[in-house]
Amino acid sequence: MPPSSHQSAELRHAALHWLVENDAVQKAAGVRRLAQAWAAGELALDAGAALTASPLIPGHPAKPELVSPLTVKRRAMNTPEGRAAMVHALVHIEFNAINLALDALWRFPNMPREYYADWLQVADEEALHFMLLAEHLQVQGFAYGDFSGHNGLWDMAVRTQHDVLVRMALLPRTMEARGLDVTPGTKAKLVQAGDHAVGPILDIVLRDEIGHVTIGNRWFNYLCEQRGLEPEATYAGLLVEYNAVLRRGPFNLEARRAAGFSEQELAGLGLS
Repeated sequence: MPPSSHQSAELRHAALHWLVENDAVQKAAGVRRLAQAWAAGELALDAGAALTASPLIPGHPAKPELVSPLTVKRRAMNTPEGRAAMVHALVHIEFNAINLALDALWRFPNMPREYYADWLQVADEEALHFMLLAEHLQVQGFAYGDFSGHNGLWDMAVRTQHDVLVRMALLPRTMEARGLDVTPGTKAKLVQAGDHAVGPILDIVLRDEIGHVTIGNRWFNYLCEQRGLEPEATYAGLLVEYNAVLRRGPFNLEARRAAGFSEQELAGLGLS
């Protein structure tokens, strides 16, 4: 499936194209087509290209309204609107996750080819998660944008845009790893409240997110080796520097181990 006439045939340029796309549905569909084109060998890769950031990064629709995380309304799970609000929050997370993967793909030059292939895979899977959850939300009588959302994930992307090592440490290894911790509980709450159809979707999300955190671990460790840094001490220092220290559980230790966290690091972080 060749790229459309308005989309570059070079992978990192194309990732930037979809990052600035405002329409969430078009963005998700475009990313899925991009992954298909890459798999078919229809895209080149210029890892050394110095691309210019657009002031429109990231593209997002007019709705949902973006508010402070402290002002996002909490709704009771025993109402249809409350359950829909929870699903909407998940849809919004996946939309942001598409943008994060695309940003990791285009922003950082001179990484190995496998790095770009990995983050395209992440973007593709996040797009699938977005589609599955958005469709589920529509079945409930709501649409993406019907509730407010916050921009916490992207805020961390902005704070880490200067260094790919810091990005790998604080996005996949920290904020996305928190998704491993909270997804089982979110699934249990929704299913117990009567939303049984969301369970299999969240099983897919958790399975894929383990892979995404694994990718973050892989490239964080690679970059530490390249720079002669000790990974665990470096990570612990970045958590403090960026005020990203994990303060409360529960922690999904099984998933974190599957994603490549060692017993020594889990203990050092106070998680085991």
